[in-house]
Amino acid sequence: MATPTPGPVGARTVLDIVRLSTAYLNDHGSESARLDAELLVAHALGIARLDVYLQYDRPLDDPELGAIRELLRRRGRGEPVAYLTGRREFHGRSFRVSPDVLIPRPETETLVERALVAARERNGALRIADLGTGSGCLAISLACELPAATVIAVDVTPAALAVAAGNAEALGVADRVLFVEGGWVDGLVADLDLVVSNPPYVTSAEMDELPRDVGFEPRLALDGGPDGLEAYRLLLPAVAEFSPRARWVGLEVDSRRAAAVAEIAGSLWPEAAVSIAADLAGRPRVVEVRLGAPG
Repeated sequence: MATPTPGPVGARTVLDIVRLSTAYLNDHGSESARLDAELLVAHALGIARLDVYLQYDRPLDDPELGAIRELLRRRGRGEPVAYLTGRREFHGRSFRVSPDVLIPRPETETLVERALVAARERNGALRIADLGTGSGCLAISLACELPAATVIAVDVTPAALAVAAGNAEALGVADRVLFVEGGWVDGLVADLDLVVSNPPYVTSAEMDELPRDVGFEPRLALDGGPDGLEAYRLLLPAVAEFSPRARWVGLEVDSRRAAAVAEIAGSLWPEAAVSIAADLAGRPRVVEVRLGAPG
């Protein structure tokens, strides 16, 4: 059977195009071809994904087919769906994304949940830092869930900060999230309560072995150096020096290197309780450093 071309011509309905697009993407390496097809068709038509099935028998015209064709071609080359649609769901909210930021992953929601547990054990308004904020998904999710909290969100890339600031505005927390351009140290102040970060943790050698979709994401947000621990060796001592009163630190980690990150933290805070939390798939995902009693 011949491979369907992206954006078939002729009188086609929405459901026809979803079926043909699914076959095309399946033949071009997508591991979630049906979902990708639904999202891209919905995006091209300016409708919700559910409406793809509510409008299944709607005929499509040539401009609509052309828009779908272009998205399929780009997806067939490996470009992530999130960059094609400009959106990604995270912790129950829709975030704008661009190639300037890492695409939020479901496993990162584990860090949000652990930070919320730590935050709710404490009294009063909290001051939180998110180091390497990217799309702002961590900082903004915490600000949304903790109405009394203020968050300092740091990133070294101005374009990433622009995306994050737009998300904060869209989600109604721009007045409680301060965006700072700079490195790990620039978001650290003495009176922080919590620090969160999802730093780069892929080894430089592993970068060449990543799935092709990931190759479209910013290398700066992924490459953790020769052993994947470079960012942690810079970040954790900075927290210890510049935010000595922080009571909880949470870091996303590669499951294979969780123990090594916990060891770095333990060497800096020998009196702290250092633990590793698993994500929903049961993989070690968050290193937690508890530096004081709740309250």
